[in-house]
Amino acid sequence: MYNGFSMTETKMESVEYNMYRWGPCLVRFKINETARKLFLSEGTESDFDYTKNLAGILKKEVAFNDYKKFETFFSGAFKLYNDALKKWTGSKDDDFNNKYRLNSLWCNFQGPGDFNPPHDHSETLSFVIYLKIPQKLIEENKKYKGRSAGPGGITFIYGEGTRDAVTHHSFFPKESDMYVFPAWLKHWVYPFQSHCTRISVSGNVADFVKVKDIRKNVLEAKREKI
Repeated sequence: MYNGFSMTETKMESVEYNMYRWGPCLVRFKINETARKLFLSEGTESDFDYTKNLAGILKKEVAFNDYKKFETFFSGAFKLYNDALKKWTGSKDDDFNNKYRLNSLWCNFQGPGDFNPPHDHSETLSFVIYLKIPQKLIEENKKYKGRSAGPGGITFIYGEGTRDAVTHHSFFPKESDMYVFPAWLKHWVYPFQSHCTRISVSGNVADFVKVKDIRKNVLEAKREKI
């Protein structure tokens, strides 16, 4: 509930009003340095080519060999997203607790001219973590004069409308930034010209299960046995 003002014929009056959230839940937060270094080490050591499975126009994209090293990290990250999603939807349900499972994990090495066209992902959630952003790219982006995110930027798009409607969000990511979003949310990554390599990690998250639905199914199964 918010307070605003309305003009009557003779005076201003206070009016209470509601605003309603719309669209997908997009969350950004920082990962810790220990996690960043572990992702970077594992990603740079992998030689498992993953480019044929992805939409990106990148010369190098590799899959991680072992997901288990990151289970604790992703458990915390998805718990944070779930908390944000509950706030975003305005849910009052005490059993609002979704379970997620990491389904794929890969490392992107973006060089000059590389880009990701508008695309979405499979499964339930997707994410991107920025591990290394060279100073050359930062300086190139600073010189950009346009209205988009500029060289190396990322844009998320949803819905249609006039300029009064919020239909996209654009960012120039910083090192250690992690974005988590619904897998169906379309997004793209801008190319850059600097002779350097930006490294990021992306993945898909599957098996969306609500705890309250599990409890409901368990109770129903018990009743059937009785």
